[in-house]
Amino acid sequence: MQLDTDSTAVVVVDMQNGFCHPEGSLYAPGSEDAIEPCGELVERAHDAGVPVVFTRDVHPPEQFEDAHYYDEFERWGEHVLEGSWEAELVAELEPAEEDLVVVKHTYDAFHQTQLEGWLEAHGIDDLVICGTLANVCVLHTAGSAGLRDYRPVLVEDAVGYIEEGHREYALDHADFLFGEVETLEAVDFA
Repeated sequence: MQLDTDSTAVVVVDMQNGFCHPEGSLYAPGSEDAIEPCGELVERAHDAGVPVVFTRDVHPPEQFEDAHYYDEFERWGEHVLEGSWEAELVAELEPAEEDLVVVKHTYDAFHQTQLEGWLEAHGIDDLVICGTLANVCVLHTAGSAGLRDYRPVLVEDAVGYIEEGHREYALDHADFLFGEVETLEAVDFA
C-alpha cells in the first residue's frame, strides 16, 4: 500500500505509561508490545516527511463529577490523570519537535480537539493509525475519522489490546464499516 506523503499523516493513539508500562493502572501487555512497531512506523514517517500526530488521553480529576452517563472513571477507575506520570507518552515514543501532540478527554481524538482543523490546514486525507487500545480509543478515533471522510488505515501489528479477541474485533469492524487494515510491512510512503 503506497500512501502519498503530501496527504498522509500517521496518528499514534495513546501510547502512554498508564496503558503501556507495567506500573500503569490500565497496563496491558498487548499495549506494551505495540511500542516497538509504533516506533518503527513513526521513524519511517519521519524519514519520508510524513507528519506524525500523537494523542494523549488526559483526564482532569473532576472531569466526570457532573456526568450524566459518560464516566470513564466509573468504568475503568481513575487513570491518566492530568499532570501524572501515567498521562505521559512512553519514553520510547518521544515526539519530535515537528510532531503534533493532541490532548483528548474521550475515546475519540476528534472530539473537542484541534485535530480536524490541523489535518485540514495541512491537506491531509489519509490517516495511518496505530496505538492503543484497539477496541477503545483506536477504534473510536478511526471511526470518527472515517465519518469525517478521512481514509483510516489501521496498522494491525502496531495496535495494542487487552485481549487478542478485542483487537480482532476492532480491526474486523473497522475494515467492514469505514476503513482499511494493513500490516506494518505493507505500509509504504511514496
